[in-house]
Amino acid sequence: MPESMSLERRCLLRIFGAELILTPASLGMKGAVAMANKIVATNPDAVLADQFGTKYNALIHEETTGPEIWRQTKGKVDAIVAGVGTGGTLTGIAHYLKQQKPTVLGVAVEPAESPVLSGGQPGPHKIQGIGAGFVPSVLDRKIVDEVITVKGDDAIDTSQKLTRTDGVFCGFSGGANVYAALKLAERPEMAGKTIVAIIPSFGERYLSTVLYKSIRDEVASLPVVDASELQS
Repeated sequence: MPESMSLERRCLLRIFGAELILTPASLGMKGAVAMANKIVATNPDAVLADQFGTKYNALIHEETTGPEIWRQTKGKVDAIVAGVGTGGTLTGIAHYLKQQKPTVLGVAVEPAESPVLSGGQPGPHKIQGIGAGFVPSVLDRKIVDEVITVKGDDAIDTSQKLTRTDGVFCGFSGGANVYAALKLAERPEMAGKTIVAIIPSFGERYLSTVLYKSIRDEVASLPVVDASELQS
């Protein structure tokens, strides 16, 4: 994985016994994929799950997540907003929802600092989990009605607000998706519409990152109550 991934992600992999190989952050996810392909090419016992290329990535969301959203909204969903990492989540969900209701909008979210889906150049960004720096083959561009770019700082700010105001403790990409959904909801034509935003991960995976730096600094400098104050 890229060296820019959080310490929590690294620890989880090691806890489960994985041999972790870090690739340069400057190469983004492309570097990690290239390293994985090299390992498979040189190790006959290695297997590549290929989350960016396997059709089953999108298929599982078409068979499960899409129907769940349809049931929970009672078919009143009008737009699905999801960040594109592999593209599997958005592709699978949108495939299912558009079969039920062709007018459902499929909205892809990507980092403004790496707007590859929008025709721009890849670049470093803060939103872990999306913005791989290339267009994944899993992503079906036919279901993408619009791409919304989100700045890293806006994703961070929205993620923190979700925790404080709604009790939703999410990561970078969840903040980016909700930010994009809120921008979509501001449009006059979306008044009264139901917009579903995907929140993929818990904030606990990102406590060591810039997402919670101010909190880390604050709690690290908290004073300790003198023991004498606790004596009755």
